[in-house]
Amino acid sequence: MALIKKILDKLNGLHYPQEYLCLAKESFQQPLRVYLIARDMAVKDITNEHLFTGYNPLLIALYSPAGNDPGLPGDIEIIFSLQPLSQNEFSLEKDAIAKLSLRLIRKQAAGNNWVYHYEGVKGEHHFLSSLHQYIIGLSNRLYNKKKGNVFLHDNLYKQVQIAYAVPRIISLITVGNNELYNLFPTDLHGPVNEQYYISSLRHEGKACKQVEISGRIAISQIHANFYKTVYSLGRNHMRELQAKDNFPFGKHWSTVFHLPLPLSVLYYRELELLESFAHGIHKLLLYKIVSSKLVSNESATLAHIHNCYATWRHNKGLAGNYLLR
Repeated sequence: MALIKKILDKLNGLHYPQEYLCLAKESFQQPLRVYLIARDMAVKDITNEHLFTGYNPLLIALYSPAGNDPGLPGDIEIIFSLQPLSQNEFSLEKDAIAKLSLRLIRKQAAGNNWVYHYEGVKGEHHFLSSLHQYIIGLSNRLYNKKKGNVFLHDNLYKQVQIAYAVPRIISLITVGNNELYNLFPTDLHGPVNEQYYISSLRHEGKACKQVEISGRIAISQIHANFYKTVYSLGRNHMRELQAKDNFPFGKHWSTVFHLPLPLSVLYYRELELLESFAHGIHKLLLYKIVSSKLVSNESATLAHIHNCYATWRHNKGLAGNYLLR
């Protein structure tokens, strides 16, 4: 079986050895744009107006400007394009490098805003050839069904590859109680506006329970150079609260909740939990933003993308600022 895996890895068409590639978001050149489409036309650029909040199932949240309910339909399609598109401009064959079909699962009020939570139905992309996509899917079926791993079936795996074609910021969450703390990474999160924030955690994880019990967290954006440490903290999703010295905290503390902040913090928000709901393996958490502060003005926020998209960029001769682990 090890030989078969080696052969499949050799033939899968991927340029990089790692599934996810870290980078500094601000210096990532020529990123894809994301568009809501209807009747084969681009309706709206939602690159900065959507959140990736779940991978099993795939979950995407769209939100509206304050006081404006866009009345989005129950079924939508979004496309990913390298070219900027004007409204009512779109050619599926020419412009869509990837496409996601989504269905509405919940409409949620966030103050004067509305958040529409969508679940992935189908994903298609052209990052790799059909043969290479088949080989990757075969390898996924053969080797990713193991204990402790969240198995993503063929098209769900493809949907996740597409969602990570946009750089997703990896932040660190601090949660604490009675001078005991946890520090763990998340890339399923983002602000609705200046008042509200959404994050998603695995509802069976200890980190999720800790956040629900405390109801207060600090979420920190991190310098990209800290990427190896951030990845190593992933195991903390399943760990108990511990003494502060067990974590790579720095000298900074949050203003209101007085929570310790990690080394290499660039910017942080303090969030107070308002409500939550479960869907799939995820717990979607809506917070009120209590405070926010810029700690460092260095433009090097840690994010990552999927190897499929990174390989497509390599094959197109597009620059990459990747940090390989």
